[in-house]
Amino acid sequence: MPVSKNNKAPEPGFGLYFHWPFCRKKCPYCDFNSHVRETVDQKIWVDALLAELAHYAGKSEKAPLTSIFFGGGTPSLMTPQTVTALIDGASKYFSFDDTIEISLEANPTSAEGKAFSGYKKAGVNRLSMGVQSLQDRFLKFLGREHNVLEARQTIDLATSLFDRISFDLIYALPDQSLQEWEHDLREALTLCRDHISLYQLTIEPNTGFAGSVKRGEFHLPKDELAESMFMLTQEICQDAGLGAYEISNHARAGQECRHNLTYWRYGSYLGIGPGAHGRVQTSGGRLAHQQIRKPETWLEKVHQSRHGTESEILIEDPLDRAEECLLMGLRLSEGVWFENFEKMTGLSFDEIINPDKVKRLIEAGFLNKDQYCIKATDQGRFVLNSVLAELIS
Repeated sequence: MPVSKNNKAPEPGFGLYFHWPFCRKKCPYCDFNSHVRETVDQKIWVDALLAELAHYAGKSEKAPLTSIFFGGGTPSLMTPQTVTALIDGASKYFSFDDTIEISLEANPTSAEGKAFSGYKKAGVNRLSMGVQSLQDRFLKFLGREHNVLEARQTIDLATSLFDRISFDLIYALPDQSLQEWEHDLREALTLCRDHISLYQLTIEPNTGFAGSVKRGEFHLPKDELAESMFMLTQEICQDAGLGAYEISNHARAGQECRHNLTYWRYGSYLGIGPGAHGRVQTSGGRLAHQQIRKPETWLEKVHQSRHGTESEILIEDPLDRAEECLLMGLRLSEGVWFENFEKMTGLSFDEIINPDKVKRLIEAGFLNKDQYCIKATDQGRFVLNSVLAELIS
């Protein structure tokens, strides 16, 4: 069976990411670069973010932006005026594609929902909300500030304002049954419209939950139950018309998050703000940059140097680019297109990947391959780290 529906590789796109590192509270499962601060002078932060943008705009390619993404932290703590200033600033350095996607992450609280109409006026055309559960007991466990009723009301508000919305749910929670997850997922699909992100709970180092697990305060579901939840998720979403275009992301055809597709297709993107990272094409080659994580340290560095860069590395070795391309691309249901792989790495797939390893993984049911691309099966994506380790070892 052919893997690809046609023989034309998709364009990866060119994205811009702004990181807003502030939250009202730190959720116990979160390992993102987020920080609680009593007050934030948004004018100072706008100026600093725009200064760093100017620095990297001078280094990167001048292709039209296909996406802008406000992530965090909690970007819905930004005022609409802040969002407007950052979008306007981006337009001074880059042209915008006619169909540019401008996404903003938001908490589904009534307080933050008051800013939604202002975000739309600023130019945001896609809202992504961190709902995380449709049961109050699990919201309490996850440390969320909203309850289910407030989340549903905020989803309704977002739906009335934006053509494109999405929200996140977390499953494989302690004491969650397969039946409970199925009920919540089916309910979520009646609310989400065209896109939903569904994440299995994992315990990350240096989080509140890491300490809780170490102290024996709760246990995750057994692997067999987690796998059953994953497989049921794929089946239910597929039947609802929202197939998994990436391991944790489901959408109707044409409603995929374009910004994240740029990451996974190994396209170019700028990362602006504390802890942000980017991969951009420069005159010298593909440049990887990583920004300082701590907000105050980043801000001080920007005031000194007009950017808060922690490291810059020119990815010169084609093998390093090939490994990154596979690590990202095999997360996608479309897989890695050989045409794009060669364009990004300067090497053909068959030059560097042992065909015997590919054959074994195909025979084991973890990969599919045709003349245009290679992709992981549903079974392969569930154990993708192991598949990748075998493929590129």
